[in-house]
Amino acid sequence: MSSVHRQIVDIVASRTLYDASYLLPESHFEAELGIDSVIFESILAAVRERFALAVELPTGLATLRELVAAVEEALAGAAPPAAPPPADATGDPLTEAVVGAAMRHTQYSREQLPLDADFEGELGIDSVVLVSVVADSARDLGLPDHLAGTVTAPSLRALIAELRPFVDGTAADDEQVGDCNERSTQWDERSMKDFVEERDPDLFAKARSFRSYLHGREAEHLYWYGMPLHSRCGNRALILDELTGHKREFLMFASNNYLGLANHPQVIEAVCDATRTFGATHTGSRFVGGTNMLHKELERRLAAFKGRPACIVYPGGYAANLGAISALVKSYDTLVVDKLNHMSIVDGARLSGGVRKIYQHNDMADLERILKRRDDRSGGALIVADGVFSMHGDVCDLPQIVRLGQEYGARVMVDDAHATGVLGARGTGTTEHFGLKGEVDLELGTMSKALAGMGGFVVGEHEVIEYLRYYSHSYVFAANIPAGVAAGLIAALDVIEAEPGRVDLLWSNIRFLHRRLVEAGFDLENTESAILPLVIGDERKAMEMGRAVRARGLFCQTVVFPGVPLGDARLRISVTCEHTREDLVAAADIFVEAAREVGVLPSAG
Repeated sequence: MSSVHRQIVDIVASRTLYDASYLLPESHFEAELGIDSVIFESILAAVRERFALAVELPTGLATLRELVAAVEEALAGAAPPAAPPPADATGDPLTEAVVGAAMRHTQYSREQLPLDADFEGELGIDSVVLVSVVADSARDLGLPDHLAGTVTAPSLRALIAELRPFVDGTAADDEQVGDCNERSTQWDERSMKDFVEERDPDLFAKARSFRSYLHGREAEHLYWYGMPLHSRCGNRALILDELTGHKREFLMFASNNYLGLANHPQVIEAVCDATRTFGATHTGSRFVGGTNMLHKELERRLAAFKGRPACIVYPGGYAANLGAISALVKSYDTLVVDKLNHMSIVDGARLSGGVRKIYQHNDMADLERILKRRDDRSGGALIVADGVFSMHGDVCDLPQIVRLGQEYGARVMVDDAHATGVLGARGTGTTEHFGLKGEVDLELGTMSKALAGMGGFVVGEHEVIEYLRYYSHSYVFAANIPAGVAAGLIAALDVIEAEPGRVDLLWSNIRFLHRRLVEAGFDLENTESAILPLVIGDERKAMEMGRAVRARGLFCQTVVFPGVPLGDARLRISVTCEHTREDLVAAADIFVEAAREVGVLPSAG
């Protein structure tokens, strides 16, 4: 294989996530490899940059062989630029396997993967991606499957060193090391992480394995996800336990209805009236038959509420992050994200194909280090952080993020999903909370929480919002929210503006319950919002405490992997303005009793 051929294979592999061995010379880009015109253009751009081509490549290139021949012809008569050295590849099978797996799962080319680069801060490789890299490496080298869930490392060189004893046959035997997977007959030690990278020729084999695990957790009443409500969701809710067939009223501390607007008569009536007028839905995208006057008015009202010039509404908050990030960030740009950002931001980064850098949670020194070391100054940079972190409840250090963004030429976007309706005197979010209105480039939010509807939105300058309308695939190619939902959201904004006391009452409730739980001895980390995390750590204890809490008539979220990393399990309590003082006192007592029962807190006396 020629040097040109090898480098082009690396580029195609990094853009498509295919194993290099799959990229045969005669493979048709579109028919066999599924490479569409958008991905192909990014491949051509990378090829032109790699070989510093001064001439345009011919159109109609259909196979890898044709592309290689075209590049070699373009380079004929002039010495090609020196090929960058591969990432410390020495022909060592272990190094090749690990670097190859990293290329497939990160879209980086070989020379962008120095062996000593920090996985998170420099390469943007988080714990989920690392599992996939280890699993692929183990498969390629014939190593035990369980390594994917047990091996961790901060860099490729460290990962290679950890895997070396298994390749050389000098690792401790299964009983000592890897069958750390010895299963207790009383307790299934696995977590959802064990099913992320299960390999089998039958694509659905992983589903069967997970089903048996899930049924075991449900039989012990430890997994209680997706149980249906049979009432409105207020401070209390009637829920059907599908495992037993019994309905029960619970104190509800798992709702994001922070301002109680989901049950407000004005909001409900607006939904009903608009639905009668405009119908159940419009069956069209925002561009094609899916816009009416209410959608235009909602965008105007959201922009005014947030104090920004313009707004775009997406079908959901998840869609807003996917669409905005992938529209703005391209393969030559850099996305810099907090380690604890919401999964929609993570997936938006993957969809964009941009270089992802992860800074340690709320660590501004680490953020500055990453911005200083940004290696590709030809592209732009976007810093994205949650305003309120959804599983931790703390608030991003927005003043420092804005300062560093301005100093290093990066744009800033804040995701206000859990900050809208909660932070700021008027409840308009993180920028109001810090007095930074107009200084953050983009503010994103969801409307399924405090605003009591459905959908997501982004506010910012007119020209940026108009660009997003035409280049966000999750906006252009998706149906718009129904008119009735839009009307309900407008009514919700009316109520927030007319009844500012709802925000004050919410914060009175937050402070009261927070104080009671801290005095009882719980670890609530650094929460400064309506989300109160009871940090437990051990996954089994967290699930058992969730079960004990439900047995006492209170429902809140039990959060385990992948909601949080292994070892960081917790209960997540959501406070609303609808909770009465009696509800809060009862909740604090229930949490204490349950914690003592399962050993999270010491027994009384």
